[in-house]
This record gives sequence, C-alpha cells and structure tokens, in this order.
Amino acid sequence: MMELRFLGQSAFALRDGATTVLIDPFLTGNPRAAAAHDELDAQVILLSHGHADHLGDTVAIAKRTGATVVAVPELAGELAADGVADVIDANLGGTVRFDWGSVKLVPAWHTAVTAKGTPHIAAGLVVELGGTTVYHLGDTCLFSDLQLVGRDRRIDVALVPIGGHYTMDRHDAVEAVRLVGAGTVIPMHYDTFPLIETDADAFKVDVEALTESRCVVLAPGESWSP
Repeated sequence: MMELRFLGQSAFALRDGATTVLIDPFLTGNPRAAAAHDELDAQVILLSHGHADHLGDTVAIAKRTGATVVAVPELAGELAADGVADVIDANLGGTVRFDWGSVKLVPAWHTAVTAKGTPHIAAGLVVELGGTTVYHLGDTCLFSDLQLVGRDRRIDVALVPIGGHYTMDRHDAVEAVRLVGAGTVIPMHYDTFPLIETDADAFKVDVEALTESRCVVLAPGESWSP
C-alpha cells in the first residue's frame, strides 16, 4: 500500500515497497522541513516547476542517489547542465512510465523562472503508484480546466495549495476540490512563510461541508495511507 509523507511546503515522499518518489523536495532553507536532504533516498524526483521552494534540493539528492528527475524541457535542460545524469524532459500532456507506475504532466496556472533565469511552464503532476492516483496540483490559481484531470481517471488524493498570495487561497481551493473530485484532499503550500499563512482547519471544515471529498491535514513529517 502506498504511503504519502508530507515533508513541508509542497514537498512529499510517496512510497510503495522499495520505491520512493519525491515531489518538489524543498528542504534546505525551509523552516518547516521534516527532513534534511541527505536523509532521503529516491528512485525518482518529480518537479512541478523550478521556483526555489519547489526545485529545492533536487540536484543534491539526484546526484547522491542517482534518481531520475522528471521536469518540463526547459527546467530539465538546466538540471542536466547542473550535472544531473538522468533527466526526462516531459512537457504538458506527456506521460512518463516506470516499472512502478507513471506520472502525467498537466497544466497549472503559475509563472515560473528559475533562480538561474530559465523561464518555463509550471505543471501539475498526476502520479500512479501502488494502485493509488495522486494529483499534485503544483502552484496554481483556480481555473476551470482542473475538472478535466479527473475525467478519465479516479483521483484518489489531491494535494492542493491553499496559502494564497502566490497560489489560490483556501476559499478558491474549496472550489478547486469540487472541480477535481478527489476522494481525499491534503492541503499544502501554506504556513511556511508569513505571506502564505492560513487556517488549514477551516479549509478542512469547508471542504467536508461543501464538497464530496474528505480532507486530511498533515503536519510536516506526518504520513497518510489510503
């Protein structure tokens, strides 16, 4: 059975048996990080985009573990130039398949330029692992096409930003939950910094009152399994 561990901000570790998939591993410099980058192993690292609070420790982890990194082409090119040996440059709409499952890149509405100046498009990530479908919405505002992601598959768990300012806030996120239609929702991208502080418990109340989804609020370091 898949286990999902919240590492803080938008970082997660998805585990099924011997397979570990990291998403947006921002740990160094994250005041709420649940682990140091050298404590984590991974076979694959998935990136929604290259802002510092998402790209994070990707290069260090990938070099140490030999993990494959999946990112949009422009970001993938920067990572390859930085010495990451195994990079897959999928674009929006693309699906990358592994022996453990797959990841599909889908749209997210958000600007994206790396600290080194590489402009690129942000993505959401639909991950199939251990018989569970996880939709990491990335950094996005509310937009109606979120409802399309679950049209051809059941979304078991959606990881939804709620902090506002740089992404949708907790009120827009409730409507995003309704559009996505996931069985379980876990909030992310909040409380790491003052600009994105919000009330996750109030979000949970609204989700469970106004949608068909249940909401699980995880503190950094806590895990959840379907």
